[in-house]
Amino acid sequence: MKRIIQARIYKGDKYYVGEAIDVPVVTQGMTLDEVTENLQEAIALHLEGEDLAELGFDGEPSILATFELEAVTNAKA
Repeated sequence: MKRIIQARIYKGDKYYVGEAIDVPVVTQGMTLDEVTENLQEAIALHLEGEDLAELGFDGEPSILATFELEAVTNAKA
């Protein structure tokens, strides 16, 4: 059973986007703080009333969010 719900956060055109990998949840926010709060709330609402064991989760899973940075350019002097 999984103890962690994986998610990724990346910069969209206008907002930061938070997308869960293990459950069908996507949200956005103007700041990183806002998108992480929105992601936690959206995942909690999605799981509300669900049998976590039936979904493959153990107890109260935590959320592991990775943040995607822009590509590193190879600038030569």
